Amino acid sequence: MNTFNFTTFLTSNIDIERQYLDKLLDSCKVKQVAKGEYLVRVGEHCHHSFFVEKGLLRQFSIDDKGKEHIIQFAPENWFVTDRESVYFDQPSKFFIQAVEDSTVLFLEEHFIAALAREDQAFADFNNRLLHNHIRHLQKRINLLLSASAEERYLDFVKTYPDVLLRVPQTMVASYLGITPESLSRVRKELASRY
Repeated sequence: MNTFNFTTFLTSNIDIERQYLDKLLDSCKVKQVAKGEYLVRVGEHCHHSFFVEKGLLRQFSIDDKGKEHIIQFAPENWFVTDRESVYFDQPSKFFIQAVEDSTVLFLEEHFIAALAREDQAFADFNNRLLHNHIRHLQKRINLLLSASAEERYLDFVKTYPDVLLRVPQTMVASYLGITPESLSRVRKELASRY
């Protein structure tokens, strides 16, 4: 089972006892997910958090007109899940899909909750992850509501520096909430200044 990035991520962010680390690693399922494959579809119940060991995932929705809206990218060392589906046992409103061939750890949420009850350091770490996710979403909402397309693009480059080269520009535009033509104009304007 290839969990090098996950193990490194955990041990560099938390002082977890070996017994709890072993329990967590034993509970994980590592899967090879092909490009285009779905981990979650709208209407399904999501019971896992997904940690990207290698590759790239995206979380998105599709509106009534068939337009995609990317909520999040998850490159290496990122987590992604549908929190409403997991925590409130609701059908998912999102798709989670591999953008590239990926190696993904499937972490069962009920096990994570049980481990957090056993180990305070892990509980604190899990809480930090949740708060970081909330912080990221608040920032994203604020940018979508109040920032220019250029400001959103610059934030995207800062947040996802390597993703820019790994996805089609249509996906970048979808994440930014603009058309591909607007994205092209933003990039051209920035290129003329630098």
